[in-house]
Amino acid sequence: MAAAEVTVHGRVVPLPAAAVRKAVRTVLTGERRHATVSVTFLGREAMCQMNLRHKGFDFPTDVISFALPDPRGGLLGDLYICRWQADREARRRGLTLREELLRLVVHGTLHILGWDHEDGAGREASAMWVKQERYLRELM
Repeated sequence: MAAAEVTVHGRVVPLPAAAVRKAVRTVLTGERRHATVSVTFLGREAMCQMNLRHKGFDFPTDVISFALPDPRGGLLGDLYICRWQADREARRRGLTLREELLRLVVHGTLHILGWDHEDGAGREASAMWVKQERYLRELM
């Protein structure tokens, strides 16, 4: 049975914590997985520093996720989302900020579970992206 422990952090949390928890739990239930997930919303500078430290890129990105096996079973996951980058992407695509933030929560949760995708043009055709959009439709 899928289960989740979800915590939400950030100086400014742009989504209700209940919506974040529901998004993570929707993915975990759909994937029949257990995880303890921490979701942190960062500003532009903090995400830029995290991206440089962990990925080697000196610019902000939308989402970064980390996963470790939980000694009690399941996974431990940390998910970092940049509200500034999400806002830029939402405006570029003509979406609401809420929809883009939920997309990033789902996207990052799938990464924690081991899903991956190509970068560039093949990204939106990947099995992960299709799965992500299906979960997002459930949440909207």
